[in-house]
Amino acid sequence: MPGPIQDSPFRTIEIKELHPTFAAEVTGVNFEDVSDEQFGEILAAMAKYGVCVFRNTNLSDEAHVRFSQRFGDLDNVRRYMTGGRKPRYTLYELFDAGNISEDNASVLDPSSPRAHSNRGNGLFHADSSFNPRRASFSLLRACELPPPGHGGDTEFADSRAAYAGLTPAERDRVAGLVGAHSMAHSRKLGSPAFFRDLAPGPAYARHPVAQRHEPSARMNLYVGAHMHHVEDGQGAEVPGSPEIVRWLNELAAREEYRVRVQWRAVGDLVVWDNRCVLHRAAGGAFEGRFRRDLRRTTVHDDSPTAWGCNARDSQWIGFNGEVAVKTAKAAAAS
Repeated sequence: MPGPIQDSPFRTIEIKELHPTFAAEVTGVNFEDVSDEQFGEILAAMAKYGVCVFRNTNLSDEAHVRFSQRFGDLDNVRRYMTGGRKPRYTLYELFDAGNISEDNASVLDPSSPRAHSNRGNGLFHADSSFNPRRASFSLLRACELPPPGHGGDTEFADSRAAYAGLTPAERDRVAGLVGAHSMAHSRKLGSPAFFRDLAPGPAYARHPVAQRHEPSARMNLYVGAHMHHVEDGQGAEVPGSPEIVRWLNELAAREEYRVRVQWRAVGDLVVWDNRCVLHRAAGGAFEGRFRRDLRRTTVHDDSPTAWGCNARDSQWIGFNGEVAVKTAKAAAAS
């Protein structure tokens, strides 16, 4: 494992490190007018730390989207709105990462299909690893928070440090492995009884397990709860795949690789790079009781390896818990 992060000279921002190997709180950003120089320093901080926390940004929905677009092309919710679902926001680039009902009137019913689906977010994962084209950055902003002391934090794991901690024999073991990812798999892990009839396949997004994080030139373990099984380079599932998946995910989420970020106020923004960290919603006593409105933008990766082992014309169809359960039950009954 590399030693503690050393201070880097930044001219327009200040850094407070949150963990010995990754994550930092960044101050000094003028979100009303982020200069090219300052944005370049933000990118440099992201490459180094993987997770950057910005407090009290005062960003509106529109400003959130505009700032996110500086990182690259954005994903949008249209293809996720299956089964007649409607987006909560007028801007399609904003993803709903909260617990508020679709009519914006109440806290999400814990027994609802969407609540069961959201339980998969409580497992360490990389956003959009189930997509043929992976995501680079996620930008998550607090718009409404539960009372202090009721939970709702977000936890991160340093998957570059996890790779660095592998022995030479373990690195040989993961070299050449390909992870097969499915959103349905993480939903089933999060709520196995509700999704008991749901099959993750046959369509998977395939990405190498051990891959170079290009902004930092460091190796990374690209794993997480969406990863259903591992394959060899020819597309065949390798012997002992379930145990390998379990080992990799437990390894990447070890306590020494984690940091917990507390949401303190409306306007807080956390940006992370899905190509070098995992994250999860930590949960808490707020669930089913208090509103927690978090809105996320997701940036399409534009690096040469963004598509992994997938064809560039591959398409991903959205996931809806209620529709998925009905479909699975109908298939089981036929």
